Amino acid sequence: MLILAIDTALDACSAAVHDMGTDETRAVEHVVMARGHAESLIPMVERVMAAAGTAFGDIDLFAVTVGPGSFTGLRVGLSAARGFGLATGKPVLGLPTLTVLAAPLLARDDAVPVAAAIDARHGNVYLQMIGPAGRVLVSPRAMAAKDAARSVANGPVRLVGSGAGLLVDAWPLGAQPPLEVRATATPDPVWLARIASVADPARSEPKPLYLREADAKPQTGGRIARR
Repeated sequence: MLILAIDTALDACSAAVHDMGTDETRAVEHVVMARGHAESLIPMVERVMAAAGTAFGDIDLFAVTVGPGSFTGLRVGLSAARGFGLATGKPVLGLPTLTVLAAPLLARDDAVPVAAAIDARHGNVYLQMIGPAGRVLVSPRAMAAKDAARSVANGPVRLVGSGAGLLVDAWPLGAQPPLEVRATATPDPVWLARIASVADPARSEPKPLYLREADAKPQTGGRIARR
């Protein structure tokens, strides 16, 4: 099965063509960027497809991160993935950003829970905690870093994500320190492809996962009442 995986949820634009039959990555590209995902994604996908020697008709499945993440970035990736699926008639799966961040650590050892945290700014994080056998111990949510630290500091745990340092700074006194802290800031599209290959399509719709309202809101102070 050939999977095209794309990620624009956070401060990077990434794409990969991965063959699940051989677990071989045919091509991958990852560029760190805070802005410009809309302009960068399609040319990146074209380069990755060319490097992989693959046509869109050869792709069996499209995978995309659905959030949490940047409102604008999520729309870019989701729109592209849906468009690819519509044009080819192939399925499109969406996976949570936090799940993809945790995947490499869980694949290496799933006996110790992994808490994935993304810096949501202003002392807040997006958090998810996954335990043995992929069991979700803390579902994806937005919360203050100090509350997030308390919620995961109840035993051995590993931390990953741009918010991992915030959890360490807020770690409760007397609690067992994290066994590992990996400040990986953005998801790996290869792991996105691997998870998508075994994901349940009914529970992996390509729809945005928003854990809080957008920072930008309509201005209502000067609005003229309708008559």
